[in-house]
Formats: sequence, C-alpha cells, structure tokens
Amino acid sequence: MVRFAALGDSLTAGVGDPVGDGLRGWAALLAGGLVADDADDADNADADDAGGSGEAAGGAVRFRNFAVAGARARDVAAFQLPRALAYRPDVVSVVVGMNDALRRTFDITEVALALDRTCAALSARGAVLLTACLPDPGAVLGLPGPLARPLARRQRQVDAVVHTLSARYGAVHLHLADAAWVADRTLWSADRLHPGERGHRTIAARFHALLAERGLAHGAAPGREPRQPPPSRADALRWLATAGTGWVLRRCHDLLPDLIRLAGAEVRHRARGTGALLDLRAEQSLAAALAAVSGPAPASVPPAVLAGPAGVGSPAASGRPVPVPVPTAVPLATMGE
Repeated sequence: MVRFAALGDSLTAGVGDPVGDGLRGWAALLAGGLVADDADDADNADADDAGGSGEAAGGAVRFRNFAVAGARARDVAAFQLPRALAYRPDVVSVVVGMNDALRRTFDITEVALALDRTCAALSARGAVLLTACLPDPGAVLGLPGPLARPLARRQRQVDAVVHTLSARYGAVHLHLADAAWVADRTLWSADRLHPGERGHRTIAARFHALLAERGLAHGAAPGREPRQPPPSRADALRWLATAGTGWVLRRCHDLLPDLIRLAGAEVRHRARGTGALLDLRAEQSLAAALAAVSGPAPASVPPAVLAGPAGVGSPAASGRPVPVPVPTAVPLATMGE
C-alpha cells in the first residue's frame, strides 16, 4: 500500500476540475497511476479518485487531500502538515505560494521558513516530495505592467525559494511558471485563475512522467484529454457573477491598496530611470530569506518504500541511503508531447 498526501491551496484542492458534487484535481488524477493495478485501467483510476477532498482508495494506493483553497505557506505548515505527518505518506506534494504573493502581508522570509519547516518534516519521515514553481499571477490575471511587475517579483522570489528547497530535499519538481502555460487558454478554467480539467490532467501526467523516470510510478499515466466540454463564455460570466464577485471584493480589501502603492512606486522609479533598484531590493530580500533557511543539505533522503508492479519496493527499500539529486524539472511548454 502506498499512501499519497497532497498539501497546498486551491490548485491542489481541485478548483477548476469539478466532478459530480465535488472537486477532483491533478493530485487525485495522479494517485491512481502511482502503483500498477491489473484490475484498473487509467480511466477507472480517474473515476476512483473523483473526490478531491477527503480520502480515496484505489487498488494499492490510498490518497488523502489536505489542500484548502486560499491557503498560504504558513497555513500549510501550521494546519496541514500535522495532519499529513499523522497520515504517514510515502509520497506527498507541497504546492503553495501564489496566495502569499497576492497578500499585502507578503513576507518572503516567512514563506521560506514555513516551506522549509514543511519539507524538512516530511522528508525526515521518508516521504518523496513533489513540488512545483508557480506562474506569475499578474500574467495569469492579465494585469497592466505597473500592477503586474510587483506581483511578478514576488512570485519569482517564491519560486526561487521552492527551487532551493526542492534541491535540498531531493524533490520531484515541476515548472508551472512557464509562459506557455499561461498563454494556452485551453488549460484554464472559466475563472482564468485555476487550471481547467485539461490543465489538471496535464499537471498530473507530467508529475507521473517525472516519477516514472525515477522508478516511483508504476501504474498507467493519467489521460490528458478532458471528458467535460471546455468552459464557455457563459461559464466565465457565471463565475464572475457568483464566486468571482467575492474573490474580487476580498482582493480589493486585502491586496488592491498595497498593489496600487507598489504600482505607484513602479511608475515613479521608471520615470526616474531607477527601476533596477526595485529588482535589487527584491534580490536582497530573497537573499535574506534564503539565508534564514540556509544550512547543510541532508546527505540522504530517508528510505521511502513504493511498491512496484510485482510488489518490489523502490531502491530505497533496501535501507541504503539515497543521494539527494538536483530536482527533476520539466517546463510545461513541453507538455504537449
């Protein structure tokens, strides 16, 4: 039995990929392909894992989704991590950070410390970590330059922290910060903020490929083609009139005043020809954040046994230390292969 736990925010909770009365998402789609099960094909695995929240069991895989919409890195460390540790997962995804960038209280050092605490605790228990860097929210939302650039700097800081921690803990790492990912609207849901079914399937398929390369996924890869029709303009308008209104109001209260201030600074510095100072300040704060989590990388990842097709464990099952590799990363631009 392989236990897979998913930690994070709305992306991992499955927003944008509704199934029945609930949400599914990329992590649930991935779960069915971790271990081969002759009784189930890829389509059945998708169906078995239709519940994006709660627990789903299919064959030799047990899946638990702890992700919560709106979660930040500190929420994952404070609330989701203890539950995940109690679950004792063999594989665990930690994908979070965009909500941090979209808050006026953004603090990259706080983000780094929270992510380091989460990754360190899970790695120490022997779990294989899955991580991903995230796209620039300004580009996703299509904001004008003065508003988009401050958010881009924040997200680059978050992604740099994720890259550093992924390398330290030997994570299986996927790039979601690729410009092609943002540009391909067939991957997005009606809200234009979360992946749609095709996007979730694409993420699941690419994580499966990365795990398979390391001998950690033995089942069928999730199918990439959606079963539901793509969102229409009416769907987008419906979202804006319902959930979208609440989202906009919350961001107007939380982010917008700070973003306007940042945009004003952006315009002033560009007019003076000192825009590089803003980049320098971001680099300095990132350096301070990385220094806060600096330290020797672990010499090995504790053993994590993942059952193979014939019940054979991964190389780690022998008890020998597994060297920490540079994180495997594949841009989403290559996902159409």
